Formats: sequence, C-alpha cells, structure tokens
Amino acid sequence: MKKLIALFTVVLFIAFGISNTVFAQDSKQETAPDKQKTENVTEAAEEATEEVAGAARLERAEDPDTAAEESLHYVLKNKFIEGGTVWMAPILLCLILGLALVIERIFYLNFATINSGKFLEKIDEAIKTGGIEKAKELCRDTKGPIAGVFYQGLDRFDEGMDSVEKAVVSYGGVQMSKLEVNLSWISLFLALGPMLGFLGTVVGMVFAFDDIEKAGDISPTIVAGGMKVALLTTVFGLITAIILQIFYNYILSKIDSIVSDMEDATITFMDILIKNK
Repeated sequence: MKKLIALFTVVLFIAFGISNTVFAQDSKQETAPDKQKTENVTEAAEEATEEVAGAARLERAEDPDTAAEESLHYVLKNKFIEGGTVWMAPILLCLILGLALVIERIFYLNFATINSGKFLEKIDEAIKTGGIEKAKELCRDTKGPIAGVFYQGLDRFDEGMDSVEKAVVSYGGVQMSKLEVNLSWISLFLALGPMLGFLGTVVGMVFAFDDIEKAGDISPTIVAGGMKVALLTTVFGLITAIILQIFYNYILSKIDSIVSDMEDATITFMDILIKNK
C-alpha cells in the first residue's frame, strides 16, 4: 500500500511538472495536445499501478508458507470427504478422544513433578525446627505423589520405622497407579485408529470388486476409484496412530521419571527420619 501511494505521488508530481513546462513554453497551444499528454501520463500511472499490484499478488502466490498451509488444509479436508464419513468419522473420533486423554495426562504429570531435592531439604528443616507435625503440614501444602507418600510415612512415625516403611511402600504403589490412569484408554484409541482404517480399506476393496463384477470388465477407472477411497481410511488411521504413539511414549517416559525420582527420594526420606529419631 505504501508503494502505491508513493508511486501515485511521483506520477502526480511528474504530471504537474510536465503541464507547467508545456504551458510555459507555448501558452497559445491548443487544449487538444495538452489533453493528449495528460491522458498519456494517466495511462503510464495506471500501468505502473497494475505492475505494482501484480508484483504484490505474485509475492503472495510465491510465499511457500502460505501456499503450503492452504494446500495442506484443503488436501486434508478433501481427502477426508473422499474417504467417506462412515469410516472417517470413527477414526477422527478416536483421534479426538485420544488427544483429550493425552492432554489430561500431560497436565497431571507436569503438576505432579516437583524438585525432590529441595523438598527433602525442607522436610529435614521442618522436622528439626517444628517436629513431625510441621513436616506433615509441609507435605499437605505440597503437590505431587512424593509429598503424599511422605505424609503417609510421617503419619505413622510414632508406630516405629517398620510401620513407616510399610506405609511408604504401600502408598507408593497407590500413587504409581494414579500416574497410570487413562493409559489403557489411550492405548485403546492408539490401536483402534489403524484397525478401523484397515477395516475400511478391506470393505472398500470388496465394494471395488463388486463394481468390477457388475461392470463385467476390469476397467482401471473402476478399480482406481474404489481403491483410492479404500486406502484413504488406512492413511488417516495411520496418522492417528502416529500422533497418539508419540504422546503415549512421552507420557510413559514422564511416568518412569517420576517413579524413579520418588524411589530415590523415599530412600533419602527414610534416612532423614532415622537421623532425626
């Protein structure tokens, strides 16, 4: 837009200068030649404007990011419609439900992650300054499975170290099971997506052979149309599986990290209790 305004300004100045020069050289000239010159300048300005606009359009068309984004959007939408809603809708539903569970697990695991080293230092300091009750209060105010396990151990501190160890081990298993909630459903949608895709492919191939039987001829057009629709379900099923598999492995690695940290922190926690007893 700035280029267009600058171009119009330059053209107007040129036109104004040309007209002044013409009138200064020959004030008795007829108005017809002046009009002709003005029209020529106007045509030149219009041509320059069209060139600038064409260059802008060409720049937008040659933008690879915009073109790729639009093409990807339209290709996915068109291929989804070509695959048929009967088979594509369940695959899309598997992807949506799987991603919803994945997002829930990621948020839960991120909120459950704490700096166990600093937390153990606070527990040690709380026991030294305020006793077991202050340490229990610190555990209640701290998020995550490690704080819950420590609270159960501190709650049985008066019963002896054997009771504390049993409470920590048993409640640690409970916390581990909470970390793995909904993983079975994620794995279900992970496996169900490509299975529905393969089922749609097989059914589509059956329909394609039915069309061949009705036509009485193995025409490439008949076979290609049916096979194309059939294979699209497999493509979207595999895309669903790939996306969910990546997040599923991330969640597993996150759970393993939390469990390993919890086990190491528990050993240090028992040492702190023995030391302060």
